[in-house]
Amino acid sequence: MQYRTTKLAASVLLSLTALNAHATLKVTDNGLGVYDSGLNATWTQDANLLGTWEGAYQSTSYYNIVNAIIANDPVIHDTPNEYDGSYRNYEGGRYLKYSGTYTLSANDFGSGGTVDWWAAQAYVSYLNSLNNGVGYSGSNNWTLPTTVDNLSSQNFIPSPSSSQLAELFYSELHGTGSLPIPSGPFSNLDSYAYWSGTEHGSFDPISAWIFNHSADYQTSIDKVNLFSAWVVSSGQVSAIPVPGAVWLFGTGILGLLGLKRRGHAG
Repeated sequence: MQYRTTKLAASVLLSLTALNAHATLKVTDNGLGVYDSGLNATWTQDANLLGTWEGAYQSTSYYNIVNAIIANDPVIHDTPNEYDGSYRNYEGGRYLKYSGTYTLSANDFGSGGTVDWWAAQAYVSYLNSLNNGVGYSGSNNWTLPTTVDNLSSQNFIPSPSSSQLAELFYSELHGTGSLPIPSGPFSNLDSYAYWSGTEHGSFDPISAWIFNHSADYQTSIDKVNLFSAWVVSSGQVSAIPVPGAVWLFGTGILGLLGLKRRGHAG
């Protein structure tokens, strides 16, 4: 079975072992993204975009976004585990088989833009579906960042080549694992940790990797926990269509501009 979580581009994985020592960060696509030459990839400039949407629409409008995310991709496929639900093995009379499918609900979304691992996957799918499949900021290749899942120890001080987030924080932002956390050209940097798209499949499929830049470690943790989701797209995103993700923002901003212009005209 092919799982959505295994669709990460091979070029992104290879970049973890072929980093550019002179890598730079460059704001691109009208300020919506930041190009990371060390990974040959683009991060969203807003490091907690979903949290920004929630902050701007604290009432039912934010739940419209959550509902749109769920409606776009209501079932997430992962390595079969106990959170996915089970069916009875009638020969043995025991619950041994897990479905490998997780059905989303609003409970998978927390406050401040935090999400569990499955909601983070759905959020990525939503960004890629915007603008009739063109995607947020002109890319439909957004993913959660990757982590190398070949370590027997779950807690460790990461090296830049161990994950995309480690490369960003250590090689590009020159972080040291202590406060204050450098933000560089990014805004709304989460003060704690971010989800990786990599499951801890070789040891424990109920878990996925996180990168905790405030305490200088990365670890695998149960997918039900709530963390922020920061997405990355392969290559340099350069197209600048009006992102469909801001459909709630657009009409309000245009309306305010119209009122301002009419006021000047008067």
